[in-house]
Amino acid sequence: MNENSLSGRYILIVKDEYLLADDLRAAMHRAGAEVLGPFPTLADAAACIDTGSALDAAVLDVNLQGEMVFSLADMLVARGVPFIFSTGYDQSALPARFASAPRLEKPIKMQAVATLLMPLFDAA
Repeated sequence: MNENSLSGRYILIVKDEYLLADDLRAAMHRAGAEVLGPFPTLADAAACIDTGSALDAAVLDVNLQGEMVFSLADMLVARGVPFIFSTGYDQSALPARFASAPRLEKPIKMQAVATLLMPLFDAA
């Protein structure tokens, strides 16, 4: 991930695996992003979104401790915030309404996160 490639961007991270979430947070920070989270639960992430915090994009783990993240993705869609899914599931496991959402397959490569995030900013 290029230093400052995400400069000034506010990125929400929703991931329940602490070590991987912290690695992602650190990588986003090194790339210049302001990171919100990582949040390990839907409730924590939803509370952050409900505060009206500035958000440019989000990285969402599809399965958080047995809870699927799709209601949170719906909240982001309603607010016009683009996101990418981080998942071990294949595309067919995602609801049809998210068929076009960018998806990172686990294990996550940090450079792939930036590669998927950058076009989201251009489209927003």
